[in-house]
Amino acid sequence: MSKFKLYTLISAICMVSVVFYSFIGFSQSPQPRVRLVSPTPSSQIVPFEAEASTPQSPVKLVLQAEDSTGKALENAKFNLEIFTPPSNPWFTTDFPIVEGTKLLDIETIAPKGQLEVQQILPIRGNYQFKVNVTPVVANAFTPIQQTLTLPVAENWVKYRNFTILAVILLLVGLGGGWVIGGRQAIAPGEIAPERVRLLLSGLIVVAIAALLFVNISAEVAQSESSGHAHHHEHHDSTTAVQVDNSGIVRQQGLQAQLLGSAGATVGQPAALQVTVTDEKTNQPVQDVLLNIKTSILEDGVVTFVHQDVPDVKGQFAWEQQFFDGSPHKLEVEIAPQPNASRQFTPFQVQKQIDVEGVAPPFLTRFISLAYMTAFVIVGLLVGLQLKRNLALHSY
Repeated sequence: MSKFKLYTLISAICMVSVVFYSFIGFSQSPQPRVRLVSPTPSSQIVPFEAEASTPQSPVKLVLQAEDSTGKALENAKFNLEIFTPPSNPWFTTDFPIVEGTKLLDIETIAPKGQLEVQQILPIRGNYQFKVNVTPVVANAFTPIQQTLTLPVAENWVKYRNFTILAVILLLVGLGGGWVIGGRQAIAPGEIAPERVRLLLSGLIVVAIAALLFVNISAEVAQSESSGHAHHHEHHDSTTAVQVDNSGIVRQQGLQAQLLGSAGATVGQPAALQVTVTDEKTNQPVQDVLLNIKTSILEDGVVTFVHQDVPDVKGQFAWEQQFFDGSPHKLEVEIAPQPNASRQFTPFQVQKQIDVEGVAPPFLTRFISLAYMTAFVIVGLLVGLQLKRNLALHSY
């Protein structure tokens, strides 16, 4: 091989190597990203518990958009969608209808590249945060699309209660197996001793009662959720001081209005919107702060908190799901921005939202009943075997 050809070959190899390693270095270099910051340790984040004995607070979630050097991206437009863990009928949660649904959908502008919300997480599992970050100023930075995951462990109290129930069912089956396994005379014309027949009849009655209880309780829970709404409406109409539920407040030259559905359904996000306008000019107002808070009307548990500002139309819109089938209260405090020329005393607009509960699917209820029956059968078989072994050793 001539020296010219050898040099050409070496040069080509060097060029390919440079391009290859440059590509690898580029692909491994830090890229713009979104970080999920949760001040609360993961071990302390537990799902929502209805009628809990201890106070419950929403989880503070902070999303930070950063460039390749880790510096916060300024003037970023966030679109955040939070999805609950997927459905698993074999290991269902306290809110089966909520599984695999959209919990929150919010879009806002973050001047410092940070979005903060407080949200109660209703069930255990891995939550998905789908984030889309785009620049307010065109071409200021490369848009970011990212999916983040937040695991939420089950409350240990649920495991304790499940263990207690399982032990009780096993003991019931064990006692039944012990009775059936004993030596008992069979009367002429009967297929089983009297005590065995009574025991089996009792188990059948218990199974039927459990099935009816599981199904009827689900229907009653759904009817009670609507009944609570009518009760609160009646209570509001009979109280001396009535609360304005129109969703419109006019104070200090400003008009604040809550728009959106007056009712919601568990498992489906409800579209909500707050609008602030100047009463004199009828023009949209932007230089105000919107302190949004959603709470369960019965026990006052706060489920969602967020602070934002209106857009150029004086509006702020979002979607959120009401996972508890009872009436909720939506409150928005209108306050002036610190450096705004318009200063006024903060005031509040509120609206009651009636939530329609949805009964768990029949398959989920049937699987739960099958688990309870399985514990009884296992205990029954163990009791039979123990009684037979004892009888064999006695001879």
